Amino acid sequence: MCSKIFMCLIGAVHIYFQVLAAVEDLYIAELMVESNVTMEADQILSILNSTHDIKLSDLTTVILSHNELVAECLLIRNESTCSCSTGYIWSNPVCNQFNCCREAPCPQNVSHIVPLCVAKVNVHLNGSVILATGTWDSGKTSMLVTSFAGLNGFNFLNVTGQREVNKVADFEAAVTVKMPTDRLHDIVRYLEINLGAVLKIDTEGMVTIEAPTTTVCYESTPQLKCKFEEVSDNAGWSKKTLNESLGLNTGSVVKLIDNCATEEYKSCVGVKLQNVTGLWSGLYECAFTSGSVRHIAKTSLTVVLLPDYINLDIDPISADCSEKTPTQKVTMRVNATISDSTESYNVWWSFNGKRKGNLYNTSDGYDLVYTFSVDISCQENPVSQEVSVTFENIVGQNKSAKVIIPVVYQGAPFCKAGYDDTGEFWPICPAEDTLIDKKCKPGRVGYRSRTCKGRNWQPPISFCVDQELNKVSNAADYFLMGLGATEEGAVNIFSGLKNRSTVDSDSPDSIADIYQSIDVLNVMARASDNFPLEENIFPDFVDAASNLLNGSWSNVNQSRKEDMAANYLRSVEGLTENINVNNSKEFGSNNLDLKFCSSSDCNVTVFGIDVNLNKTNGTLKAVGIKNLMDKLKNNFRETQYASLILSATLKDKNSLSVKIELDFPRIQSNGDKPYCVFWNTSEGDWSDAGCAVKYGNADSTVCECNHLTSFSVLMAKEDISTDVLDMITYVGLGVSIGCLVIFLTVEYLVWAAVVKSNLSHFRHTAIVNIAIFLLLANCSFLVPAEKFGENWCHFFTVCKHLFFLAMFSWMLCLSVMLVHQLIFVFNPLRKRVFMFLSSIIGYVCPILIVGSSYVFCKYTEKPYYDKKTCWLVYEGLLRGSIHAFLLPVGAVIFTNLFSMVVVIVTLLKSSVPDGSKSDDKETAKGIIKVVVILTPVFGVTWIIGFGLLLLDKENPFYTVANYSFTILNSFQGLFLLITGCFAEKKVRDEIIKLIMAKLKGNKESTKNLTSTTYTKDK
Repeated sequence: MCSKIFMCLIGAVHIYFQVLAAVEDLYIAELMVESNVTMEADQILSILNSTHDIKLSDLTTVILSHNELVAECLLIRNESTCSCSTGYIWSNPVCNQFNCCREAPCPQNVSHIVPLCVAKVNVHLNGSVILATGTWDSGKTSMLVTSFAGLNGFNFLNVTGQREVNKVADFEAAVTVKMPTDRLHDIVRYLEINLGAVLKIDTEGMVTIEAPTTTVCYESTPQLKCKFEEVSDNAGWSKKTLNESLGLNTGSVVKLIDNCATEEYKSCVGVKLQNVTGLWSGLYECAFTSGSVRHIAKTSLTVVLLPDYINLDIDPISADCSEKTPTQKVTMRVNATISDSTESYNVWWSFNGKRKGNLYNTSDGYDLVYTFSVDISCQENPVSQEVSVTFENIVGQNKSAKVIIPVVYQGAPFCKAGYDDTGEFWPICPAEDTLIDKKCKPGRVGYRSRTCKGRNWQPPISFCVDQELNKVSNAADYFLMGLGATEEGAVNIFSGLKNRSTVDSDSPDSIADIYQSIDVLNVMARASDNFPLEENIFPDFVDAASNLLNGSWSNVNQSRKEDMAANYLRSVEGLTENINVNNSKEFGSNNLDLKFCSSSDCNVTVFGIDVNLNKTNGTLKAVGIKNLMDKLKNNFRETQYASLILSATLKDKNSLSVKIELDFPRIQSNGDKPYCVFWNTSEGDWSDAGCAVKYGNADSTVCECNHLTSFSVLMAKEDISTDVLDMITYVGLGVSIGCLVIFLTVEYLVWAAVVKSNLSHFRHTAIVNIAIFLLLANCSFLVPAEKFGENWCHFFTVCKHLFFLAMFSWMLCLSVMLVHQLIFVFNPLRKRVFMFLSSIIGYVCPILIVGSSYVFCKYTEKPYYDKKTCWLVYEGLLRGSIHAFLLPVGAVIFTNLFSMVVVIVTLLKSSVPDGSKSDDKETAKGIIKVVVILTPVFGVTWIIGFGLLLLDKENPFYTVANYSFTILNSFQGLFLLITGCFAEKKVRDEIIKLIMAKLKGNKESTKNLTSTTYTKDK
């Protein structure tokens, strides 16, 4: 008896589930049919073709869409012959169990094996055999071929070449079935043992890859995905170029996806490319690694291109209309240059936003150049003269670049053409504009700029960077994107940076290199947030960073130097924190000293700075930095910098609170006050928040801080504040504000009763104005304006300046009025005259002084206020906005002193005729009373402040004067309440009467008390 068994493949089976929305799944199934010898395969296929759908027991509908014959077995008694259909080959179970591993029929009954036959796939193997000893020969080739010939679907194996004096043999092989990785591992182990070698194998055809099948748009976000049926050790992506393979890791553009594994595909890795440009067009490879075997797949990604960079050059770099009439024109030549491209662009140029004409390129080596001319009118135009070039690709996307042409019009201010200190020529330039020259010396790329301020040239700034350093910078930018973001890539970047940083940092051409090198450090610090770096880059990193501090950076303006220094410090701190440390203890160079500590009690020393930190976990990284302090901004309390910075970071910590102690060697020993500070990256300046001086002596300063960052010690030359003085100031001002409110309330209540003559009216008017402006000034002083931002700081500086000047102006009015009354007894001031003059002096003059000083500072571009203290600026003798306060206040104080002397002399003269001892005592009492009463209202106590300007800090009277000035002037409101209110009998009596009337409830008495008589002007 004989029978046939047919194995049919039913493909594209559609199952429709009866749910709210039809969900379609695709299945591949096998159908085994056992029949007698008379039945043919064609009969089975015809039956299947006539069957369209099948209803299953769970009411699921299955639609049969495709079927084909996979295998056929002929069974005659105990003999069996099976064969696979064309395009199919025996499955791995058949090969492993029955040794049927080729396309030939299998002489055994394998019909029960599932799957029996599988579709052929092209799997290519590329590998290398690296011999430990000996050389490659034909015997080793035979062993290699024999070992791989046991693979299912084996086609061939060829040795393609030998390298390194025949110690390395490269080979290629091909099979038509996906094999288990374990099978390859068995072959590798066998050959490594018997050949005494190391094998590395790449397979291609084992991995399923998904990628866009069409060209993707510029700045779109395509995704690629690779899937593998087995579990692998690791997986990754790379981008292939002609010369190298650049690994991909998560960065600003690349986002790896590693959570896409399924039950069928146990290993999966995807990559999302965000906002792709032409850089990302090319060949991509994914790889799943298991031991020495890599399973790879490749695909191409094509991006519709646009120029990544459009370089616009104008010749000349400015338009000179200074000697031309408004009807004339200047012709400018414009070149637009892009890298050579296969894209067919539609290109046009525009002038002031209006499209002018199409452009066509000429080839210039590796670049494409588009050239045109534009006529610039010499008719003065407030609108900038702007030329732009636009590139449009085949899908309508476009990209533009523009350049603004500086024009010197007739009669307008400008800087003359001429040579700078380096011998470079600069053409004429309009005032308040900047010229850009894109011509650099050979071996450098970039541009130079020079600004015309008023009619004077500013020093030129070079951005012409060494070509090799520019390549390092580009590699760092790619690393940040995620392209080439591997450990090897990081090592190459820091090695290149080290080699290019050994330059004379004070030469004019090197400032651009230093700036670019610091930018590379900053880029790598940002990249290390996504890709942790290993400690093997520390030597080159430390040496490169140290080399950048060898000079003083003298050929750069102060603001740019401060920005460079702040960026340097932030970058070094970020890299030090993110680089992993395993076994290393320290790295050192001339300007950087780096130490690590993993123990719970850390005590390390960097550049003589002792660092102590108690912690429960994590690794302390402490780096000392020389030659950077003088380059950083310092607006902290008029202090001078020390020579060292210490940056401390704690990696892998889980405690939120830390306490670090730092012992800085004391370089200044002249008695200056030390401050423990840290670099506040958000403010870009030094701050003492969370840090304090624990103790110090002539040799060292010990700081204690409750956070980790970059620390240093600043020495104060002019700062005279102490905690005691600050407490006295705030308490005194608070008391003064309360007393002034009471004083003004009392004046309001008793005004009608005490102001019954012109003299009393003059006096109380002046004192009330003095109290009001002192109250406003004290309130403005207490506001911590520096914490609310620059605008509020500016506002309260103006307020304090105005209110204090107005207070002193009314003090002047009071003293002048008093002297006039004493000298011109029979010619008293009329009320209208006093009110008019005092209003001019008390209101108008302060406004004029404050306004003119502000306008002067604005016009001369000098600072009006200090952003840290929110007060006027002192720059030196008769220099700085503070003199708009000191000079008028000094004049008022000395005028008031003269008035006090006149009053005292008048009292002495009035006591001369009698000459009795009792009269002398009364005179002395009168003089003391005059001094006590007039001192607060004349502002005489402020004269102590002028004494502080003259006294040296080492003078024993300095501290006495400092405390006296603080106490007397912070409590000025209290003294004004005592002398201006309670010391005057009329006011005191009226207050008592008001209180008594209130207690008795005598309304009539209160009414009488408030009745007034007025003395009219004569």
